[in-house]
Amino acid sequence: MTPTFGLIIVGDEILSGKRADKHMPKVIELLAARGLSLAYADYVGDSPDRITATLQRAFASGDVVFSCGGIGATPDDHTRQCAARALGRELLLHPEAEALIRERMQDVAREQGVPYEADRPDNIHRLNMGVFPAGARIIPNPYNKIPGFSCEGAGGGAVHFVPGFPVMAWPMIEEVLERHYAEFFNRTPQTEQSVVVYGAMEAALTPLMERIEKMHPLVRVFSLPSVDHPQYGRHIELGVKGPASSVPAAWQDLKQGLHEFGANCGPELVRNL
Repeated sequence: MTPTFGLIIVGDEILSGKRADKHMPKVIELLAARGLSLAYADYVGDSPDRITATLQRAFASGDVVFSCGGIGATPDDHTRQCAARALGRELLLHPEAEALIRERMQDVAREQGVPYEADRPDNIHRLNMGVFPAGARIIPNPYNKIPGFSCEGAGGGAVHFVPGFPVMAWPMIEEVLERHYAEFFNRTPQTEQSVVVYGAMEAALTPLMERIEKMHPLVRVFSLPSVDHPQYGRHIELGVKGPASSVPAAWQDLKQGLHEFGANCGPELVRNL
């Protein structure tokens, strides 16, 4: 079966509004380009207890979850430590991560025209960025070589940890998708068909929606109401979405039901998911 995909965004700066989250729309885009979809997203501030609890749920879920942010080595970065707590594992310096971080430090020294001092305190501290829960696998970082990491929980959930910086996180997420989940790409093409229904009330259309879902169990009915749309005014976008092979029949039954209801229908919309 195609796995369920989730997303965790870590950072006080997102919840305070200091920075706007760019990860969720991008992850939706990356998944959609491969015929996949995002099932949920969790936002959590820099609270170790909350991060740990969120990760415990992810590891127990059986889902594929991407976690963005908090894997640096400053005092407000807690994600690596919380992942270890959630898994009940110790933190260890990953040998491949250590090699990559040392390589990065040497690159920076050459760029600055200064000698590389492996034992300098700040360089020793930077190795903390390679301290991951025991058994972790690294995720290559094409931007600056400082890797992310992946872990699996006893419940079957796989969590892939990447930095909060989009320029690093997005290609790392793509690498994980291509390397580990390509077998699920475009397995079940999804589509969505909907229509604008003018002046309708959701409560009046609910029995029709319930009937369509009962008749077509592979399809989901959705209703997006609007009260002040600049073009359509008060209306509902009513539609069905699901496997491309199942949607057409459900769509015809929905339109027939709207006709019998006497609904005032406007433009129809089609979207491939």
